[in-house]
Order: sequence, then structure tokens, then C-alpha cells
Amino acid sequence: MKNIVLIGLSGCGKTTMAPLIAEALGMDVVDMDEEIVRTAGCSIAEIFASQGEQAFRDMETDCARRCGALTGTVISTGGGVVLREENMNALSQNGLIVFLDRSPRDIAGEDLSDRPLVAEDVSRLYTLYEQRLPLYRRWAAVTVVNSGPVIQVAEQLIHQITEALSCEV
Repeated sequence: MKNIVLIGLSGCGKTTMAPLIAEALGMDVVDMDEEIVRTAGCSIAEIFASQGEQAFRDMETDCARRCGALTGTVISTGGGVVLREENMNALSQNGLIVFLDRSPRDIAGEDLSDRPLVAEDVSRLYTLYEQRLPLYRRWAAVTVVNSGPVIQVAEQLIHQITEALSCEV
């Protein structure tokens, strides 16, 4: 069974939606950021502070390769996973890529203190969104706008994912 790979800006709802989708579809779930933290033995903010963004991106690429080899798993990615084509090639080899699109305006109203790229400057969300939007769109087989209640968005995601998977058979 194919993986479901959730991509989108940091704070768009990937970590929230992944277990809901996995439960509904009877799949496993993996959060790439949690895997990186577990492997590194420290938080993403600590990785950025002590080793820099490049080291984090290298860890993310290793994780993308491991996750891309899984089957029947909902994979929640980090917001910048699309920055390296090799990440997306690994994740799409056996995965349906789903872009969870949420307005930076909506994300900016939340606690972002644990998000290293925007914790100090929330306005950076808008820049990241504009830079990454073409990449999210390029890789996505399915796009769902996250602008409503969690359950409603989850139901829409599940419906569109099920429909996309049935078209591939």
C-alpha cells in the first residue's frame, strides 16, 4: 500500500492531521521531525542552534530516504522538506504527496516558539510561504486548504486521498 506524505508550511496542520488520516485509513504514522529529534537526541531548535540549518537538512534527507522505503504509512514532513529534490524523490517513490495549504496569516496567530525559522520573526512565514508554494504545488498530487475545523479538514483530506488512491489502481 502506498504511503500518504503530508507536505506544507510549518504550522499548517500536518502533525495534527497525520494520526487522524492514519486511523481512518488503517495505516501507520510517522512524523519526520519527531524521528529526527529521536535520532539526534535533541530538539530541532537545538540542532539549528548548535549545528546549523544545513546539518538539520542533511538529517532530514536521511530521514526522507528511510521514510520513503516504508509502505502503508502516513508521513508528516517538515515544512522545508520540499527544498531538496532528493527528499521529494525519495518520498514520492511510493507515496501520494498531499499539500496541506494553510494561510500564513492563520499560522502566525499560533505559538511558534518551537519553530526555529520563524520563532524570532513571525513575518518570515509569509516569505517562506511565497518561496515554497511553487514547490508544494509542484510535488502535490492532492491539495487541501486547511481553513476550517480540524474534523472537517480531516474528512476532506481522507475523502480526497481515498479518491486519488482509487484513481491510481
